This record gives sequence, C-alpha cells and structure tokens, in this order.
Amino acid sequence: MFESLTEKLSSTFKEVTGRGKLSEKNIKDAIKEIRLALLEADVNYKIVKQLVADIHQRAIGKEVLDCLTPGQQLIKIVKEELIHLLGDTQKGLSFKGKTPHSLMLVGLQGSGKTTTAAKLATHLRKQGKRPYLVPADIYRPAAIDQLQTLGKQIDIPVYPSDQSQKPEDICYNAFLQAGREGTDLLIIDTAGRLHIDDNLMLELERIKDKIQPNEILLVADAMTGQDAVNVAEKFNERLEITGIVLSKMEGDARGGAALSIRAVTNIPIKFIGVGEKVNALELFHPDRMASKILGMGDVFTLIEKAQQEFSQNDAQELANKLKKNKFSLEDFQTQLKQMKKLGSMEQILNMLPGMGQLKKLKQLKPDEKELVKVEAVISSMTQKERLNYKIINGSRRKRIAKGSGTSVQDVNRLLKNFVQTKKMMEKITKKGIPDINSLFN
Repeated sequence: MFESLTEKLSSTFKEVTGRGKLSEKNIKDAIKEIRLALLEADVNYKIVKQLVADIHQRAIGKEVLDCLTPGQQLIKIVKEELIHLLGDTQKGLSFKGKTPHSLMLVGLQGSGKTTTAAKLATHLRKQGKRPYLVPADIYRPAAIDQLQTLGKQIDIPVYPSDQSQKPEDICYNAFLQAGREGTDLLIIDTAGRLHIDDNLMLELERIKDKIQPNEILLVADAMTGQDAVNVAEKFNERLEITGIVLSKMEGDARGGAALSIRAVTNIPIKFIGVGEKVNALELFHPDRMASKILGMGDVFTLIEKAQQEFSQNDAQELANKLKKNKFSLEDFQTQLKQMKKLGSMEQILNMLPGMGQLKKLKQLKPDEKELVKVEAVISSMTQKERLNYKIINGSRRKRIAKGSGTSVQDVNRLLKNFVQTKKMMEKITKKGIPDINSLFN
C-alpha cells in the first residue's frame, strides 16, 4: 500500500545521507520533499502540517546539525514522529468482567466486517479464546449464510440467526446461548450501509445498550482514503469506538488513511487486514508500520508469522539436511507450501529490510501462478525423482511435463532454479546470510 510513499521518502533520505554534513537549507529542502510525499499519499493536510512542523523543529536543532551522521539522525527523527503519529505503542483488546466477553464490529457495507469477524475469531482462538460468531446483519442478502460458511471453514460455532428477529434480540439471545456452547467470546457482525444514516446508528446503539460490549471495533476500508477518516469520526460520535481495524491494507491505494485516522480521531488502530484468507490479520504495531513506510522492512512480523507456521524441530531438520547436502525437491515443495502460509511472496519480500527500496524488487516479484506450476511439476515426479533430481534425464522430463500439463522448458527451468536455491541456502546455513546485493549479481 505504501509503495509510492516509501519510494519517495527513500529517494529523499538517500540524497540527504549522501551529503555528509548538513546545512539548515539542506534540511529544509528534505522536509519540503517529505511534506510533498505525504500529501501525495493522501495524508490529511492538517496532520501533514503538524508532522512536518514537529520534524522541522527537531531537525534544525543541535540534535541533527551537530551529529556526525546528520542524514541518519534526520531519518531517525522522521521515524520517531511517524511512530507517534500512528499511536506510539501497540494497543491490544481489553477483556474485563465476567465471560462471555464481546466484540462488536461496525462499519459501512463492503468494508469487510464479515471476513474480519472470521479473521478475529481465528486470531483470538490462537490466544486461548473460545469464540462464538454472531451474524446480526439481517438486511444484506446471504450475510448470515456467509458467516456460517466461514464458521464451518475455521471450525468455530456460529449462532443460528433468524432474519425475522431484531438485531439486538439476536445479539442478546446469542449472549445467553454462548455459555451453553462452551464459548467465552462473542464476535458480533453488525449490518452496514452504503452511507451513514440515522436508522443504522440507532440500531447499533440498541445493540450496544443491550450487550454492553467490551470493544466496539470499526472496520474501515483503507482503500477509501480520507473518507475512512470521516467515517471513523461519525461512528465515534455515536458509539464511542474503542479501536479500528483497517481492512484491505494489501491493496495499492496511497495509504493516507492509515497515517491520518489515528491522529484525527485519537482512536487506536488495533488490527490490519492484509489479505483475503482467514489468517491474513495482523496486530497493528506503530513502530513496525513506520519501519515499513521508510523502507526498513518488518522483520519482527515476519519472524512471528514464521514461528506460528514452522516448528523449531522442522527448522533444525531443514538445517541438518542442508549441511549434509540432502535438501531435495520434496523438501523444496514442503518449503513452498509453508511459505504460502506466510502470505504472498511480494508481502514476504517487503518485510525484509531494504527490499522495498530496491528497483530490482519489481523484477524479483514472482508470479504466484508460476508457484502453482512449480508445485504441479514436482507433484508429477516420482518420489525417487524428488529425492534425487540428478536422475531426471530427457525422457523423464518429457513424462513430467506431460503429467503436469507444462512444457519441458518449464521442467528445465524448475530444476535450474532448484539447484541455484539449494546452493544459496547451503551458503546461508554454512556462512551466515550474505549481503543482500550479492543475491542480485
């Protein structure tokens, strides 16, 4: 989402850090570029004005001008101010009082509330909660069916809502049913509208009064830009929102809403949706988001994702195979399947420091369809071939290509890439991670 903003800020900082000792004029020129980059990213004008003023005040003082590496110090100041703008620290959900606790999701129609309900249920189950999904949208066609389908997919119970009931009665009855279901957390998917109206707000207020939820989370579509900020303000006036979930953060919008919404509303962003799958939900960390915006990657989130998907034993077993030169196509296929659980290859690459600043990254981004083809080719091999790629001769390549619906050239390309990957992984295992630029030479 922040690709354009990241590129412009990275270009500005590259020029600044190359100057050595900075003058007040150099700093003012850099801050002017920062202001322009933020405005082009659709960040709220008043927020940009205040942010730039804070950066300028700190940057023209001794903190930067007397520093041995003034360019780096300026970057540090910008990062710290971005973190402050985004909310300083990560804000979690608050669960107080007797169970069952409850989360109420609100927002406009199409913002992603129903999918977010399933994502939150998946996330909170990993934290030891026993969620119960409650479809309270009786207006949108198939809204109840959609949540029931998602509930079956993730094996989480869903209250059997009836469209003939009032939404507030559905929520109250679900609250009573939760204990009998052995659950301790209601996640309520409420109705939305294409725009805010009084009838919608009155309905949500009735649900709030009936349930007294622990959290009221606004699901805001990050792709809508500044309109997401306006929506947050209006919902907050009537409902006192406790947190925001920014959905569709994997999109290609300019990202200004994410930078503006916290500062304008003073409501913490608690989660971000980064994909369509039910596990594509991340806790919002202001420091990590600031690092991503500045092209510094987000290694901590990548590590957390890997820890959830890969066991320590699996990692050790892989390292041992690499050391003993026993890494096979079967292992390669397993690693590809596990990598897909972390997100798209583009998302993974963007979490690595410096990768977002590399122009070659666009050429490096793999076509996800190619990965499907790779899996098909490997699946078409015999186990003997997967364990020892060297036995795959010409006739075997023809058979594999025919069996996978690909060409011999595709099989050749896979084997060549596998050998290169194998060598690189062995190098990393034996000597540590090489300089990132060497991977492109």
